[in-house]
Amino acid sequence: MREYSTPLTTELPSTGNLTDDVVGRAHAAPESVAFSVARDGGWQDVTAAQFLDQVRGVAKGLMAAGVEAGERVALISRTRYEWTLLDYAIWFAGAVTVPVYETSSVEQVAWILEDSGAVAVVTETAAHADRVDQARDGAGWSEQVHDLWTLDKGAVDALVRRGESVPDADLESRRTTAGPGDAATLIYTSGTTGRPKGCVLSHGNFQFELGVALDGLPELFEGDDAATLLFLPLAHVFARVIQVGCVRAGVRLGHTAGITSLVDDLGAFQPTFVLAVPRVFEKVFNTASQRAVVDGRGGVFDRAARTAIAYSQSLDRGRTSPVLRARHLLFDRLVYARLRAALGGRCRFAVSGGAPLGERLGHFFRGVGITVLEGYGLTETTAAISVNRPAAQRIGTVGQPLGGTTIRVADDGELLVRGGQVMSRYWHDEDATREVTTAEGWLRTGDLGEIDDEGFVRVTGRKKEILVTAGGKNVAPAPLEDRVRAHHLVSQCMVVGDGRPFIAALVTLDPDAVRTWAGHRGKPTSPAALVDDPDLLAEVQQAVDEANELVSQAESIRKFRVLATDWTEEEGHLTPSLKLRRTHVSRLVRDEIDRLYPA
Repeated sequence: MREYSTPLTTELPSTGNLTDDVVGRAHAAPESVAFSVARDGGWQDVTAAQFLDQVRGVAKGLMAAGVEAGERVALISRTRYEWTLLDYAIWFAGAVTVPVYETSSVEQVAWILEDSGAVAVVTETAAHADRVDQARDGAGWSEQVHDLWTLDKGAVDALVRRGESVPDADLESRRTTAGPGDAATLIYTSGTTGRPKGCVLSHGNFQFELGVALDGLPELFEGDDAATLLFLPLAHVFARVIQVGCVRAGVRLGHTAGITSLVDDLGAFQPTFVLAVPRVFEKVFNTASQRAVVDGRGGVFDRAARTAIAYSQSLDRGRTSPVLRARHLLFDRLVYARLRAALGGRCRFAVSGGAPLGERLGHFFRGVGITVLEGYGLTETTAAISVNRPAAQRIGTVGQPLGGTTIRVADDGELLVRGGQVMSRYWHDEDATREVTTAEGWLRTGDLGEIDDEGFVRVTGRKKEILVTAGGKNVAPAPLEDRVRAHHLVSQCMVVGDGRPFIAALVTLDPDAVRTWAGHRGKPTSPAALVDDPDLLAEVQQAVDEANELVSQAESIRKFRVLATDWTEEEGHLTPSLKLRRTHVSRLVRDEIDRLYPA
């Protein structure tokens, strides 16, 4: 049994709560820019003092509406400034935020509202409000929700007006009610299997996570020009921690939910760092590659990509040849500068989490001048428990444990973790809490992994997703899927073979990449028309061959099928963090799986 601990090197607060960051920053630097808000085709700055005033006004409205200390308020919205405003206002009112993904179905909304006991709901749109009404219709718990506000219908102004008569002293008394041990939020797991469970994350969990993350990653949060643009869902703990980290550290924060306008938003906002899931980095690479092909520069891009990867690998070895250095300098002018410009031109670092990034992409982006710091964590651990740092990076791993955190590899290969960022419990679910907690107090992550002698952690798969072939071979599907999905034409991949004679895979196509690829070759641009196309199958076979290089022959993908339609979050195939709902998808494509194994 191997374990690794990183000592705690920063002082953590033993009193107070997350609202202290807003008050403290407004008093220390009232005119500093806390947020830039997308409005009227531009970015409007909000100072620290203005943000504090706005938060206080909304919090008073919540109090006037009858929201009591410790009660839960649900928040259903895309990523936008008002999400952060409401989050802090709920905390100022002494209440607990319950984020709900804006893509959640009526059934999911109903479960979260019922289980959390939410007394009020803030939605972004009328469509979201309709979903809440449908969830409440005829439900025995419906009367518990006494207020429903909608941002697009003036919720913020309405709450401010409603709270005008609440005394400042009453608000301050309520704001200071919660301590480190009190719940700040219930975040419901996205549910790759089974019903979502509510992780109870306290103010102290966030204070610990912020303390060790800011201490371990000063390059991200220090500097007068530090800024980031959030585009991941704030209902996910990954984006949420960055939100509260920026407020504490004084980093200018922006929001955007428009993925189609993301490149334009990045160019205008000019962040110094961004955070994303691996699929975003894959899309950036694949889009750049396909555009180069269309422009007749595909060969140049391929050579530039190989050079970037080789250059990054040489940095790890500590030796870069003069020839490689010159080639890298040439491609920096021809290719890499354009990629950096696509992220706003000032981006020095990117943080990746939610799934394995892969060594190829990690080396590529570092080679073009954007260091991707891959980390690892769970909702249950208030986001990161380990992360690569600029001064201690090993591409292909998820870094070393953060300060005050210990990670252990159990006898069966499961990663266990202990630290101040680990949740106290699942809401109203003692059985589930006991299931993920050992007798010694370790949290079972459900992930398999390894730790090297210097404490760098490598995640090798999900414990419950291990496939056992008919021949008794144990196979972790994630590394194979990640490598296949790295191909520019591939959107999703699911490796199958549990109880079967060999390993196989189902593959879906990226509609945008296929459209470009097929149009350039005079072929039909619909993925459905290309599932049996020999040239496309050869491309996918190349991706499969590269994936098979990672494993033994017994673990390799022997056959694959290309499906006519993609798997999406909207259709329930993926979680909001873009993880595959394997059990659900397996049921839907059972016939396709059977066709891979003819009798």
